[in-house]
Amino acid sequence: MAIERLECEEVHPEFPENGFVATEKASSGVLCEYDESVAPYLGGFGKYQKQLILLTWIPALFIGYSQNSDSLLLAQPGYTCKSVTVSGGNRTINPVSYVNTTNGSRTAYVHGNDSRNEINNADCLCNDRKYNISIGLVKNVVTKWNLVCDSTWKVHIAKFSLLVGLIFGYLVMGVLADWFGRQPVLIVSVIFMLIFGLTVALSVNVTMFSTLRFFEGFCLAGIILSLYVMRIEICDPGNRFMMTMVASFIALLGQLLLPGLAALCRDWQVLQAVIICPFILMISFICIFPESLRWILATQQYQKSKRLILLITKKNSVDTETDVKGIMPELERELTKKPKKTCIVKMVGTRNLWKNILVLCVNSLTGFGIHHCFARSMMKNKWENNTASQNNDIHNHTMLSNFYTDYYTMAGIAVASCLAMCPAVGFMGRRGGLLMFMILTALASLLQLGFLNLIVTVDPVIGKYNLHHDTDLKETINRKFSIAFSIIGMFSSHAVGSLSIFFCAEITPTVIRGGGLGLVLASAGFGMLTAPIMELHNQKGYFLHHVIFACCTLICIICILLLPESRHQNLPETILDGEGYMRQPLLPPKKGGEQPLLLTNSELKDYSGIHATPVRHAASSESSTANVVKSS
Repeated sequence: MAIERLECEEVHPEFPENGFVATEKASSGVLCEYDESVAPYLGGFGKYQKQLILLTWIPALFIGYSQNSDSLLLAQPGYTCKSVTVSGGNRTINPVSYVNTTNGSRTAYVHGNDSRNEINNADCLCNDRKYNISIGLVKNVVTKWNLVCDSTWKVHIAKFSLLVGLIFGYLVMGVLADWFGRQPVLIVSVIFMLIFGLTVALSVNVTMFSTLRFFEGFCLAGIILSLYVMRIEICDPGNRFMMTMVASFIALLGQLLLPGLAALCRDWQVLQAVIICPFILMISFICIFPESLRWILATQQYQKSKRLILLITKKNSVDTETDVKGIMPELERELTKKPKKTCIVKMVGTRNLWKNILVLCVNSLTGFGIHHCFARSMMKNKWENNTASQNNDIHNHTMLSNFYTDYYTMAGIAVASCLAMCPAVGFMGRRGGLLMFMILTALASLLQLGFLNLIVTVDPVIGKYNLHHDTDLKETINRKFSIAFSIIGMFSSHAVGSLSIFFCAEITPTVIRGGGLGLVLASAGFGMLTAPIMELHNQKGYFLHHVIFACCTLICIICILLLPESRHQNLPETILDGEGYMRQPLLPPKKGGEQPLLLTNSELKDYSGIHATPVRHAASSESSTANVVKSS
């Protein structure tokens, strides 16, 4: 699956083709060939570059804490109602314990002889509640401000806040990273992350908490995006994917360690402070982490690039005398040029680039959106299995085990997905791997929606059991198949979302890489936003939600075929370089890329005289006669 890359000198902006209008002149010289000329001069992927990659890995652990903190800070606890007044205050019934289920309902466990139906109806009439979180924390946001019953919607709004902040942060910070640089966006995001993150722990009400969480998400997006872009731009083509996957594993490690950290902190305010304080270490990046040299050269900031090149060659102990391609002499000649920066808006005038980014946006949205459908289905069926054999006396233990089982099951599936991506992408490439995981997602979704309904309605006979006459067996098979398809769907959809983000970072030109990556990350945020939206509506419309995303997977399978392949290819530097990435067929062509002739040489005919018709001959004679008369 080699890629066809057009040379800069072969592009003629003055001759638009198929509606494409060039927005910049073609680059010339070795300075625009970073991977082929500049990187080897700097020592390749040397010791200094590896140190910078290591510095980008360390914050990934803190990012993993912040991205998953909502699962603990806003967890809905069970509680024991010591006194419930019903029937207009005429009677006080026995204490009752309420446990939240994964599908949003609430189960009541009666400590006495009162009716369970009467207890469920009296849920919000409780006068005195004793909360049982049982997830490591003694207090969280829900228990602090009693966000239950009529105030439950405030919990979903608080979940919105972080995700909406991430979405806006990706869009804004991506554009700023292309205009002002990766390092300034990173440092500013870290400083304001510390301010807003620590202030969240001092919130006095849920409104203040939600507002500050929005700005915390906004700054977190700037940190995630700038580190991702700099990591991609530092690596050589052979190491880009593995370096990115290591950062993903470290972020997943943060997700796995978060419940243990919560058990040590015990209070949500202490946990929030412990999650945010390590970002103080990133302030030192002002001195030890330079701006991306690739971006500096692409934007023609040659004064800065000269100083940075000298620094990197010194760190890597490179002999600058062996400058075969003349990097420094050409850099000296270009010092008088003014910097030239590009905005993501110029992508609209391209022919291929906007299409590639749009396809990856839809893939990212679909992958993270349908991931919630599979997760919700898996947890719902597991809860039904547990409650089928559960006794009232052990409901607290069941609630505790369900939380940790669901949490670590989802984290384990994400780890397994990342592990599977490494050999799959290495063997089939970016496009082939993305297509395979999308097909798995579509199959899991369609089988879960269609095959399970077929089991329920068709009246098949499995062995000696007829499912219409054995309702328990039918429901058991339905739940088991649903859990199996949900796990497969979560596995593949996580890979689809992650690979779409990485794919975009590779095919987007350096001058607009921040903006392009921000669009795909924001699309992923929109997909994740569907989870709290469904919870806010009490899971109404869940089936239609799943059907829509299942249809999107089928569309994405077709659209992925339009993407180019970027494995082992140099990163594009300008918009024209990005336009040079052309789509190739999944299967390699025969005979070195030559297409076989439809006719053999013996069957080919001579059509050189096809235009010598009587009408054309007469017209030619009239034209020659007119020329003779005009000359005379």
